[in-house]
Amino acid sequence: MRDSTRAATGRVFSLVGAGLLATALSACSMGNLFGGGGASPTAALANTSATSEEIARSAPVLPAIATECPPIKVRPGQEALFSYVNNAEPNPRRLRFQAVLDKQSRNCVVSNGLITVRMGVVGRLLLGPAGQNEQVNLPLRFSVEREDVALYSERYDIPVQVSPAAQSAEFVKVVENVNIPYLGGEDITIWVGFESGRS
Repeated sequence: MRDSTRAATGRVFSLVGAGLLATALSACSMGNLFGGGGASPTAALANTSATSEEIARSAPVLPAIATECPPIKVRPGQEALFSYVNNAEPNPRRLRFQAVLDKQSRNCVVSNGLITVRMGVVGRLLLGPAGQNEQVNLPLRFSVEREDVALYSERYDIPVQVSPAAQSAEFVKVVENVNIPYLGGEDITIWVGFESGRS
């Protein structure tokens, strides 16, 4: 019964978290994981054309136009964080808490040769068998890479508190105004994950 209650609670947190993250990111205009976003910035140019002379004059000064928002992914191996009593070796009975990432999303706005990204995650902190009143700072890192080269990387310590009565607590983190120079045709990826696999 206890396991089914926790599973139901987890589903509710996941649905609520998705709504919170979508609301937090809804101000941007391109690439919302949860829908919406309005028309593409290039839609107004779809039926226009230019002469070869106009193209030649403008080519040196016009930036490439980004038509896609880079995907956001959880870095492999960094989707969860575990903490054990006295930093013990992994032992389910000595688990204080675990933190997991449930949802991630991003939106983009393109202007003046830059992709401006707003990105965020929703996650949960769950008490383990050895957990008490836990108040922790979860080390979460966002990064943006172009062809495996870091353009942006920042760690954020997310404060979360959970009590035995609650058993779990949700957290949301949104990072705004990350500017990515766009050259055209690059493989750009947004990564998010916990700083380490154990705490």
